[in-house]
Formats: sequence, structure tokens, C-alpha cells
Amino acid sequence: MLKNTDIHLRDPFVLPILAEQQYYLYGTTGPEAWNSPAHGIDYYTSADLQNWEGPFPAFRPPAGFWSDRNFWAPEVHGYRGRYYMFASFKAEGVCRGTQILAADGPQGPFLPITTGPVTPRDWECLDGTLFVDAHAQPWMVFCHEWVQVGDGEVCALRLSDDLTAAVEPPHCLFRASEAPWVQEINSKGRKGFVTDGPWLHRLAGGELLLLWSGFGIGGYTIGVARSASGEILGPWQQLAKPLYAADGGHSMIFRTFEGRLMLAYHRPNASPNERPEFAPLRESGTSVEIV
Repeated sequence: MLKNTDIHLRDPFVLPILAEQQYYLYGTTGPEAWNSPAHGIDYYTSADLQNWEGPFPAFRPPAGFWSDRNFWAPEVHGYRGRYYMFASFKAEGVCRGTQILAADGPQGPFLPITTGPVTPRDWECLDGTLFVDAHAQPWMVFCHEWVQVGDGEVCALRLSDDLTAAVEPPHCLFRASEAPWVQEINSKGRKGFVTDGPWLHRLAGGELLLLWSGFGIGGYTIGVARSASGEILGPWQQLAKPLYAADGGHSMIFRTFEGRLMLAYHRPNASPNERPEFAPLRESGTSVEIV
């Protein structure tokens, strides 16, 4: 049995399966985050978010799979009777992109439903997440990476009902520099503003929030944006105060089996020390805050 401190994982994603009374934990395998080749994507299971079993294989690249590195930020969503994994992949000389894989259960094995990423092939993209709007229209919300555009963007891509293709060009929702807390970084001589890990959350009152990560004065930081229209295309307004600003991020929100709202994120951001963290949240007015 593993504790949270035993699991070297970035970008944690928790999928509660009520029928099993089990939480499934997916994420970027820490030791392989920056190196190639990557072996695949794993998951862990727990009944209490403290004691974990695993890792177990969820995805192993099939013969001829186009990517061999940076298997990043897997998310698993139940959708129309199946489970869909959104994960980012990269290869030498090929733009990073988010591809969608599918399986009949949360354990996998997940297999690609397309021959490559759904994000634009000539864009450096990462961290796609699924959002289904009030009209049952699926979207992928993802980041257009700062390494290509300088000022990282969060974008929305309307998908076909079967999640196999984009049905219109991406919409830019906002750029990193629009947030008052964001700091420019300098990585290997390249300067820019980072967007990572978008996650959408609908408040009980109907307001639509978008959590995302970048860098502030305290290191890796989780910010919050609010849609003025309550719809995916915004316009989006950045909240002045980050949700978390102590060198942790790439977050998502889930509910425990008891109905409690929880935030999952990794902390700290520097390898090899990243570990999954879980913090109780509450909805406060038109935002969320850590309890």
C-alpha cells in the first residue's frame, strides 16, 4: 500500500467510481516527465485518497504509435457510456498535441480513436480537458503552449459528438498575461508567460469558472477565471487573487463519495519532488477557496 508521499506524479487527475467506491488516480509519471522513451500511462486506486494500490497500466502505445515522449496530463472522463482519456504526447520534430483515447472501463486498456492529436497539428498544445456545455455539445479546452506563442493561451475547440474531430477552428479564451498575478519566466533563455492545466467548474449558482496554472511570485500558481456569460466562450475575466500560490498547480476538482468538493494538484513543481495533494474546497460567492 502506497501513501501520497510515495507517488512521484505530476498533474494528478482523480476519477471517483461510485459503484466501486474507488478513486482512480492518473497523472504524468514523474520520472518520465521530461525523458524519452515514455513507457505509457498508469493509474492507482484508493478507497480513501490516502492509501493507494498500483501502479497499474492504463495505456501502452500500440505498434506504430506516433509519439515516444512526454506522455503528459492524462484525464479520464465518462462520456456516453464509455471512458475517454485526454492526454498530451510529443515526438522529435512533431508538435505536441492532445490525443483522445477510449476504453470500456476506467482501467483501460485505452486505445486511440484517431491517428493523431485533435488539437491543431501545427500548434504546440497540451493539457486538453473535456467540457460538455448546457446543449450537450462537447468541447476540448486546452493550452496553446507559451514555447510557441510567447504569451500562453487557453483555447476551446468544439468537437464532434463522437470526440474524433474538431468541427471548427479553436477559439482563444484568454492569454496568461491577462492575469494580474502572472510573472514572466525565463527557461533556457526563452522568456514568456505560461498557461497549463485548464479545468472547468460550474458553481451551484450557475457561474462557470476556469482554473488554470502559470507562474507567480511564489512559483507555480493556480489562478481562476470567470465567464461573464456563463458560457464556454466567455468573455473570461481573471480574478485578482490566485486560488493557490505556493509552488503547486495543474489542478482539477472532484467530489468525494460523501459529496465534499476537493482540489487535486501537484506540489512542489520541481522534479523529483512532485507529489499529488488533495485539499478540501468550498464554493464562496462566485468563486472557490481552499478550506
